[in-house]
Amino acid sequence: MNSDFPRIITLLRKEHGISQKKAAADLGISQALLSHYEKGIRECGLDFLVKAADYYKVSCDYLLGRSPEPAGKTISYDDIPEQDAGSSKIAAGGMMAAFNKKLIVNSTNVLFSLIQKTGSNTIMKEASSFLMLAIYKMFRVVYSANPKNDQRFFTVPEVTAPGVSSAAMSVCEANAMAAAKGVTVGDGDTAADTEETLITTGSLSEEYAGSASSLLNVIKNSEAKIQIMNGAAK
Repeated sequence: MNSDFPRIITLLRKEHGISQKKAAADLGISQALLSHYEKGIRECGLDFLVKAADYYKVSCDYLLGRSPEPAGKTISYDDIPEQDAGSSKIAAGGMMAAFNKKLIVNSTNVLFSLIQKTGSNTIMKEASSFLMLAIYKMFRVVYSANPKNDQRFFTVPEVTAPGVSSAAMSVCEANAMAAAKGVTVGDGDTAADTEETLITTGSLSEEYAGSASSLLNVIKNSEAKIQIMNGAAK
């Protein structure tokens, strides 16, 4: 049974503000059957899949989790907006790196725009520190690739850097999450504005156009990585 389908049809229904009773009636099935589909208890047939795709105006590939794009489009390098002057210069064999760079840059732009809407200085500060630490960690990895690079370039010892930087990232994430939940962190920072941060797949695509595709793909790729790790841990 496809594990993404129940999650996605439930998400779409709630994003559209449609009750389960109305959605079932519109789709020509009982509410009990729709409930089973949404909970993953029963697997739908092809006819219902197509009907649900038409009803929510998305692709079948999106409903099945095969594409992060509601229209089912497969994103290409040229589909991603250019955000910096150097992004168009692709070295031989570097298409994948250039593609991923575009995804990350565009996703970061969307993320910071959404953070600004929260009106929370804490979330902005902690998110910025979190991302800076991520860059710092990967820069140290690249720096260490050549044994001739002198580790005195850094003040934090090489042996402790991975652990302490990961710990610092965890603290940043915890502080940002607290602020997002309305808990005051630091010097009386304002809580996040929940009305301004109502996010749906449709609102992202409408407000951020091509950049939303980058974020949706980053989410899908990241969760695929997490699922692989979870599977390996079992």
